Amino acid sequence: MVAEEKRPDPETLLARIKEEEKSQDKGKLKIFFGAAPGVGKTYAMLQEALEKLAEGYDVVAGVVESHGRSEIAAMLSKLEQIPRQQVMYHERALDEFDLDKALARKPGLILVDELAHTNLPSSRHSKRWQDVKELLQCGMDVYTTLNVQHIESLNDIVAQITGVTVRETVPDAILEEAYSVELIDLPPDDLLTRLERGKVYAPEHAKIATQRFFNKGNLIALRELALRATAARVNEQTLTYRESQSIQKSWPTTEKLLVCITPEASASKLVRATKRMATRLQADWFVVFIETDHRHQLTKIERHHLLNQFRLAESLGAKTFTLNGRDYVEELLQFARDHNVTKIVMDKYFRQKHRHIVFQNTADKLIRNSGDIDIYLIQGGYDKNLRLLPTLHLRPTSTWQSYTRSLLIVAFCTLLSFILSHFHFQLSDLIMIYLLGLVIVAMQGRYGPTILAALCSVFTFDFFFVAPKLMFVIEDTQYLITFVVMLTVSLIISQLAIIRRRQNEIMRLRERRAAALYALSRQLASARGLDKILSISVRHAAEFFASHVIALLPDEQGHLVDKAHHGNDFALDEKEFSVAQWAYNFGQIAGFGTQTLPFTHAVYLPLLGESKIVGVLRVLPVDANSIMIQEQMHLLESFASQIALAIEAEIDLAT
Repeated sequence: MVAEEKRPDPETLLARIKEEEKSQDKGKLKIFFGAAPGVGKTYAMLQEALEKLAEGYDVVAGVVESHGRSEIAAMLSKLEQIPRQQVMYHERALDEFDLDKALARKPGLILVDELAHTNLPSSRHSKRWQDVKELLQCGMDVYTTLNVQHIESLNDIVAQITGVTVRETVPDAILEEAYSVELIDLPPDDLLTRLERGKVYAPEHAKIATQRFFNKGNLIALRELALRATAARVNEQTLTYRESQSIQKSWPTTEKLLVCITPEASASKLVRATKRMATRLQADWFVVFIETDHRHQLTKIERHHLLNQFRLAESLGAKTFTLNGRDYVEELLQFARDHNVTKIVMDKYFRQKHRHIVFQNTADKLIRNSGDIDIYLIQGGYDKNLRLLPTLHLRPTSTWQSYTRSLLIVAFCTLLSFILSHFHFQLSDLIMIYLLGLVIVAMQGRYGPTILAALCSVFTFDFFFVAPKLMFVIEDTQYLITFVVMLTVSLIISQLAIIRRRQNEIMRLRERRAAALYALSRQLASARGLDKILSISVRHAAEFFASHVIALLPDEQGHLVDKAHHGNDFALDEKEFSVAQWAYNFGQIAGFGTQTLPFTHAVYLPLLGESKIVGVLRVLPVDANSIMIQEQMHLLESFASQIALAIEAEIDLAT
């Protein structure tokens, strides 16, 4: 079976068109990106600018630092330069980039060196990257330079590697929004040679630099960071292009692994095996669970195992997802193609021999339809009794009222057929009456009442209307086909109704979750005072998750104290306080449904602010199964994150 062509998402296309229209009047930003000063970013920028000038472009140097390098000064002299403005700072006259003169000149292309530079306090913007954004907004193309240590998200990593905390940073969004990023790469040995020859800094500063920031180990690590940052940007561009062109075929530009887990304890073997493969291949990896009609039939133990698998995968660095769909293989392959996955890992015991005759084997079907995606079957300890295929099965949710309703509909169809038969209607017309009744029953989306109605329709039609009448005998074999069609049509319609109802349930649940998170964030934004924030937080969490909730905040000695609660169960014993204290001290979720201190009945979530842990949220659900679902736990963590940020902001404001 060839994978069905996926059409572009209309909303995504519309958003992209609007973004393109919005950027038409803006200039384009090109960043010459490197691992460290001295790799040749400014030289490459000037060289390309001179080529543009030779082609007839209007090129101007806004601010370019030569740092005493003669070759840079020689190239710079060939370009028109915006005069610097002199600014007095601590009784010294300093030259600064004149943004107003650049805006008045408005060239087609302007060079602005050192994107992460901090402007003097009297400047319009505090950072040079803000100057660049204004230039772009006015329609000018901008060339600039940037080192990897100045990227905001990598600041902590660079400090850990080099021991130097870089104060001047640039938001990641600037790099993401750039039209082009060109990596200027130079091996560490060559850079150190340039440094010794005075081609980066003056000789008196070069020796100090090699002893601190510019040692070989630091340069190797910074080079890797620069290469990874550039590769991540290129990978994002690849995904964007594939999405815009609706490309289904995987492009193995980078290895990406996908493993589908099952709700059993032994699935952890599969997760760990995939992690080992991902480590060897230096690959990103995803862990998914396919949510089908069986989803609501998971036992408490199965839910517990499933949540543990997700937590294990996340702790090992995987991205986890729950997918909704009826066809296991189709959903898995669609996710793989959407995320450019190159390898799918699954348990080899998906090969269930007893399914070969009636059903297409899951593993075989996946292999047959995988196309250019590699499939790896490994031993993961699969439980042969686990239900994987979305087979037709009786739903235990059918009530006696639904069975009664189906019998009444069949009785009404029989009565109506009796009346119409006296007006010489053909048997084919009467069959349509029964078929209409079956459609009405099937729309309930219950297999049991549908099958009962189909059988009763067949028997009553045969008994009352097919010769010989008042006997369960069929002389004309064509009616056998009619009866089979009636049963098949009713089951198909019932299945479609079930799928539709399931989709509606999922949509309603997602809308409810989004609305709850929005309501919480809106009320927290308008709340004033710590007590008010805590009261709103515990009330929203308790109402949405049907739980008893306590907000625990540290006192001056760092011991947690009950500051707010909602519900009846708010008296904590010494054991529960110790669990909460552990979650606070280590910044990790603990308690029920986790790998840490699971003996309690409540979940303890650390309230992680931007710079510190501000407390712990204790959630005791009325029904434990209600939070033993990945999406619910993720939503609970989102609640905790919103609450933590609000508490942290209020504490900072008070101090």
